[in-house]
Amino acid sequence: MASISKITCIYSALILHDNEVTVTEDKINALIKAADVNVEPFWPGLFTKALANVNTGSLICNVGAGGPAPAAGAAPAGGPTAATAAAPAEEKKVEAKKKEAEEFDDDTGFGLFD
Repeated sequence: MASISKITCIYSALILHDNEVTVTEDKINALIKAADVNVEPFWPGLFTKALANVNTGSLICNVGAGGPAPAAGAAPAGGPTAATAAAPAEEKKVEAKKKEAEEFDDDTGFGLFD
């Protein structure tokens, strides 16, 4: 689980981004001070360095997408991407779990909606 320090820095960076303000260590520290939260002093600097060369808007929009989005018009180099190659395996896992649940229902003699 994330610590209060990390969460505070995350929210501070999101607030700055939402207000179209450049994320800097001083601005994160100002928000932390205004929120009256105790944060280890190295976290704001780490977040500032981590977000220095990142498009924060793109990062927010692609959460859970499996990695950075390819450049516009870029074609995958040689074959399917990792996401498309993993999709059939993921579907098999989901189907296997469904089958196990059905077998469990059969074993117990009742199902959730019977």
